[in-house]
Amino acid sequence: MAALTYADYLNVDALLGLQETRTPDSASRSVIQAEHFFIVTHQSCELWLKQVTIDLDAAAEAMAPPYGPQDEELALEFLDRTVELLRVLHGQVIALEKLPLRHFAEFRPYLDGASGAQSAQFRLLAQLLGGDRQQGRLYRAFEQLAQHRGISVAEVCVRGPGAGVLNRIADSLLDVANGYWRWKMTHLALVSKMVGNRKGTGGSTGVDYLARRVTLPFPELRQLRAQVHEKVLSDGRDGAGG
Repeated sequence: MAALTYADYLNVDALLGLQETRTPDSASRSVIQAEHFFIVTHQSCELWLKQVTIDLDAAAEAMAPPYGPQDEELALEFLDRTVELLRVLHGQVIALEKLPLRHFAEFRPYLDGASGAQSAQFRLLAQLLGGDRQQGRLYRAFEQLAQHRGISVAEVCVRGPGAGVLNRIADSLLDVANGYWRWKMTHLALVSKMVGNRKGTGGSTGVDYLARRVTLPFPELRQLRAQVHEKVLSDGRDGAGG
């Protein structure tokens, strides 16, 4: 049996053959290359999204598994890695800023009805993170973990570093939320720059549609942290006045 090679292990040939541009051969080479760049960037995002959803799902399971003890440190490892992967996704959007507008305008009609809003993995990520209208699985798992340790999330916020690993998880959850927000807002700015008020290729209203979908995860946690902040300020004012 032949030894496993790098190319075989990663299916490199198949991977590098997945970029099928739709721009006609009659178009300029620069436009075809621009579309190739566009495809590579979005395919890379889908790969990183797959890893993000795997890691967040694993973090939720480590906090509130169907069986066995919780593993807070393992959950924290998955959350911290997600923070870094969201930076990678943000970097993908920054790279897309180098797509020439004139080339994008030329190949965009060939996208037909294809739109990033159709990404199934993005919808899965939204379910894990939740937002203003619904609580996601990840935060529910954190609540269950705190409850299992005999403490509420509110008390975790009050105790701060005194809550140990639970406080570190809360911090990491907020880092995940901020990374997600930064990624989506940067994408929104890029789309606004590239297409303005034009409708999306999937038939949406474009920028307005994307803006409505940008939510900041874990609003409950943010509110609890804000209450602690206000209490500290209030106690400080009362002490100064006394």
